[in-house]
Amino acid sequence: MTAWTAALVRTAAVARYLAADVGRSQRFLLPVLVHGAVLAVLFGGDPGPPPGPWAVSALAVYPTAAWFAVVVANAEAPEQRSVTIATAGGPARVAAATLLVALAGGLVLAAASVLLPAVLSRYPYPPAVLLLGALAHLACAAAGTAVGLLVARPVVTRIGWSFCLGVAVVMATAVQPWLPPAGSAVDALVSGRLPVAEALLGVVLAAAAAVLSWSSEIRRA
Repeated sequence: MTAWTAALVRTAAVARYLAADVGRSQRFLLPVLVHGAVLAVLFGGDPGPPPGPWAVSALAVYPTAAWFAVVVANAEAPEQRSVTIATAGGPARVAAATLLVALAGGLVLAAASVLLPAVLSRYPYPPAVLLLGALAHLACAAAGTAVGLLVARPVVTRIGWSFCLGVAVVMATAVQPWLPPAGSAVDALVSGRLPVAEALLGVVLAAAAAVLSWSSEIRRA
């Protein structure tokens, strides 16, 4: 087994541990239920043909993915996180595992937003339209993950400040159609343009937020 393979295996093990810890805490339920309620209201009646309704669900994915990321990053108390870092072999693996779990949760919310109307709606959802919706929701989910990691521990240690900063960032960026990745991804849904660049940028920003989290962990050590 090479060093890279061993590192990936250990990171995956830490990610499984964090996912199990988040599951046991049940704190993930609130953002999931809130997003589910938005989807139920949006697609429970006749939302109209795609991709129009997805503009609302993509905007909803943005804050709920950020919320989920905060839940994942703050799942452990600081004392327990120190033990996890020592067991994992350093903060880099913990930061990477936190990113993987948080992003996976955001992608689940995004997938539900894209697939639910495709299954329940009477309107056709051709592959090109599904790709458009998937990319836009990926951009918003990844951007939300980035925001959540930036306003959670170890970058921001107090949950009250995490909430205020997260709300401020989401509200300031989501409503700007020229601002990538979330704002311009929603604008792409309206215009019918594939938001490939926005999706890639969202993933890059999420990774950069994980790097900043790792850096903050090192400085606090």
